[in-house]
Amino acid sequence: MIRTGLFGGSFNPIHKGHILLAKKLKKEAGLDEVWLMVSPQNPLKQSQDLLDDEARMEMAREAVKDEKGIVASDYEMHLPKPSYTWNTLEALRKDFPDREFVLMIGGDNWELFDKWYRAEDIKANYEIVVYTRTPSDEGYIDISSTDIRERIKAGKGIKRLVPKAVAELIKARGYYA
Repeated sequence: MIRTGLFGGSFNPIHKGHILLAKKLKKEAGLDEVWLMVSPQNPLKQSQDLLDDEARMEMAREAVKDEKGIVASDYEMHLPKPSYTWNTLEALRKDFPDREFVLMIGGDNWELFDKWYRAEDIKANYEIVVYTRTPSDEGYIDISSTDIRERIKAGKGIKRLVPKAVAELIKARGYYA
């Protein structure tokens, strides 16, 4: 079985902190791969700051194209909406029977986990790795996508916060300006 970590998010935009965290969790949890599951836009939560699915996927793919074992995935974008984690996990298990999927979630989401759709089923059937977002984590840069979007609006630089290819895409396409 190929141990595959699922790291979901809007990745709006993807940044160096996401990639460092994925690499760290891949190593610490003994994973063969980490799939960055780029979440589809929630039709109930339209946000003018959230780029469309294709733009966020393009940035995620560019960000990890040279990262061994880290893959940007649009899998969830092709599932019926709304996309519940349970439904995603079950669809993945069916489509990829050679893989063991490990759910990777932040401590903030873990606190709310019991409110998730079929939370008990997820706990009973899947391994869950909970991570925290703190600047004290070795090698983890405390960066937020919200801060990056605000820096862009303010005309400030983001090159040290995002991979070079992502900074170039944001500039070329005028994202978040």
